[in-house]
Amino acid sequence: MIKSKINPMLTLEYMVHEHENKYFDRKSAKIKPSDLAPLISAFANAEGGTIVIGIDDKTLEIEGTNIVTTDKLNDFINAAKDYCKPMPTNKYEYLNVINKDNKPDKLLLIHIFSSINQIIQTRNDTVWLRIGDRTKEIKGLDLQNLEYSKNTRKYEDECTMDATIEDLDEELLNRYKTLLSAHKLPNEQILTARGLMKKIGDDYKLTNAAVLLFAKNILQFYPNCRIRFVRYEGNISKSGTQINIIKDKNIDCCILKIIDEAKNYIAAQLREFTALNTKDGKFQVVPEYPEFAWLEGIVNAVVHREYALSGDYILVTMYDDRLEIKSPGKLPDIVTLENIKNTRYSRNPKISRVLNEFGYVRELNEGVKRIYQDMKAFFLDDPEYSEPGQQSVKLTLKNNIIMRKIRQKERTIDDVGNIVWEQLDDLEKNILTYMGSKKFVNRRELEEHTKKSRATILNRLNHLIYLGVIKQNGRSRDPQQSYELLNKMQ
Repeated sequence: MIKSKINPMLTLEYMVHEHENKYFDRKSAKIKPSDLAPLISAFANAEGGTIVIGIDDKTLEIEGTNIVTTDKLNDFINAAKDYCKPMPTNKYEYLNVINKDNKPDKLLLIHIFSSINQIIQTRNDTVWLRIGDRTKEIKGLDLQNLEYSKNTRKYEDECTMDATIEDLDEELLNRYKTLLSAHKLPNEQILTARGLMKKIGDDYKLTNAAVLLFAKNILQFYPNCRIRFVRYEGNISKSGTQINIIKDKNIDCCILKIIDEAKNYIAAQLREFTALNTKDGKFQVVPEYPEFAWLEGIVNAVVHREYALSGDYILVTMYDDRLEIKSPGKLPDIVTLENIKNTRYSRNPKISRVLNEFGYVRELNEGVKRIYQDMKAFFLDDPEYSEPGQQSVKLTLKNNIIMRKIRQKERTIDDVGNIVWEQLDDLEKNILTYMGSKKFVNRRELEEHTKKSRATILNRLNHLIYLGVIKQNGRSRDPQQSYELLNKMQ
């Protein structure tokens, strides 16, 4: 089979018949070498791609490259160096083929690799980007966003012209100065020393980072600096008449307050499971997710999100079986879904530094590693990172609630014994399984859980007391009356 050694996916069949796409384009050898410049810039500024020279992009016939001189082939090979700046990383190779005239020939494949931390321009200062099967010139705001994503320009370092030092939270600034043992220094001196304030002409201006971190009213300057928490009933989101949103909360604060606000609110929404440890006979509380995992996910979203994306915000979505944290902005070039666990990078280093000084941020990527470790320690699936639409990064934590219920039932059977368990009806088994996750329960709680009447629940409770698997605490008319599961160790 004829195929590329550098990118084996590019077989001759693929190159001739597949539609041009984000990673692949074909050109006739009759074109000018300089005509490759926009395509080289586009591939380099996106995720890389291959230019196949020798296949007519209209007829799809294999013309080969024998129709041009060796000098022109060398010009094709040197096009990245001669017509682009800076020169992107690239490789080339020849593939032996039979051309449309049934004669031996060859194709020239030029592989352009994605640029890291730099924008690739053409010789005439234009910038291009590969979007699907199109090569598009990038200008204005689109170019600015590309510069942010390539780390050639940092949004956090740019100055905001309409914010003054009076717009910052004095209490937060004083806390910051105390942390730095610089409480006697003026605010302006501290902010300037940390690169959060810059001199523009004869005046000093706050950077975006300073306002994002310390603003008293963040909505006045950055309406997208918020965390939205949405909780759904069930495992999917529904709309219209079947909408199943239980909670919908917006948390709008400057960065130095938003993490604690989000932590306090979301912690109150998460469930806890009380389970009996059959080894020592004691009840223990097991959280739905390890706190470090979900909180570190939120901290990472706040620290590393792309704040230049106007109108977007951090979205935390809770379902019965999982928690999702979605942050605006795709992964930076050096970080991939495959190496995110070990690769260090900060999109907003100044914001990251201040949060580190306040104690929110640990050593870069130490937190990601521990998310994996803590999920494993709780017998939960590994965290999942994804890039929905390649415009955001999403962390998914699964709570494995189904397996929790199975294990809970198994523990209950172990407590009461198989012989007794087989004598029970489904409602009694349901009651005991529920009690297995609680130290004490009352009748009304069981009525609500099972959706059964008072008389039905009392009947089953009396039967379970008779069997010796539960006991009653308090008298019947006592408002504090409760029931307790007896296990084999008692």
